[in-house]
Amino acid sequence: MYPYIEKKFGKIGARVQFVADTSRRAETRTSPVSLDIATVAGEERFVISVREADRENLDLSVLEVRPEDRHLVLLARNLDENGRALTKEHFLCGHDERHLFVAAVQPVSTVAEAKASLKPPEVRLRDVNLKKKMRNRRKNKSFVRQGEWFFIPATVSPPPVLINKNEPLRRGRGSKAHIAQFAYRSGGETVQVCRQYPNGLTHKEYKALIEANPRARNFNWRTMQRNATVYVRGTVRHPDHATIVLDSWHRVAMNRERQTETVAFLD
Repeated sequence: MYPYIEKKFGKIGARVQFVADTSRRAETRTSPVSLDIATVAGEERFVISVREADRENLDLSVLEVRPEDRHLVLLARNLDENGRALTKEHFLCGHDERHLFVAAVQPVSTVAEAKASLKPPEVRLRDVNLKKKMRNRRKNKSFVRQGEWFFIPATVSPPPVLINKNEPLRRGRGSKAHIAQFAYRSGGETVQVCRQYPNGLTHKEYKALIEANPRARNFNWRTMQRNATVYVRGTVRHPDHATIVLDSWHRVAMNRERQTETVAFLD
């Protein structure tokens, strides 16, 4: 369908597959495309799902390829009959440790800019004290990175009674949790969480739900903190990444990947 795009992905050592998306979810999306990673016959590949109604109006281009870094920036535009862009979506595609990954990023044209746009503000501020070649390493003086999580050195002395063991760090519903050996959270908002409401409900929202649907009281609810400041120490494990070891307390920050759905930070 797009031999030019397939060739560009080949330069970073990856295969790409295009599929027509006729799902109901595709009809409600703003973007005409969605990107994912799939494993076919034991091999990972990028999958670009194209909404059938926009197939003729979709323009895909690769803005930069970095073969030595095994990353590229992909631009997807939905054009009107006059060739004007109705929507623009930028994606950083590449390899991260053991697996392929894709992230929706801000409007950028280079791999370096895409990587920088994913960093939390506090990490970008700390970058100014690093040499350029060190800024995108997974471990430097300013932070340690594991997947979408950044761990920033912090000076805290939490009371032992508030330290939890084997705590999950999860970006949102459906994501694989990173497991921190020791974790301490401070502040945030108390919410009730269950499988049906993974981002949590405040006390007021929970009360309103129970009044409207008494059966919801039987959901497997847990009390959690939403958007708390979280600190971790010790090992952090994840099946897709090498285990890291933090000898001191580090503050946890998520990357700034653009989200099409609301995602809460729960702990």
